[in-house]
Amino acid sequence: MKARLLVVLVLALMGSSLLLVRTSYESRRLFAELDRARAEQRRLEAEFKRLDAEAQAQATHLRVEKVAREKLRMRTPLPGVIERVEDSTAVAGAGSAKVASTVAPQMKEAR
Repeated sequence: MKARLLVVLVLALMGSSLLLVRTSYESRRLFAELDRARAEQRRLEAEFKRLDAEAQAQATHLRVEKVAREKLRMRTPLPGVIERVEDSTAVAGAGSAKVASTVAPQMKEAR
């Protein structure tokens, strides 16, 4: 009876030892994977900050004006071409539309 109990205890000890080794290996593997994921997160955050700064630099007023002049060949209208029309009954957005519609035909004539 003692021999059987001893064999059972030895088998249980070996089983728990193997389980402990397996768990330790899995823990190390998961920790290494977590470390790689954190490094990737830091890399992506740095890239996001760089791209965000680049996007802000691309959207500056000077850059937009430069692109409008070079690529779209736009220019600032001469003071004699601009005619300002004010409508006291219109809201601010509609008043702006009237000013724009008044300038556009005159710009075609000035060319």
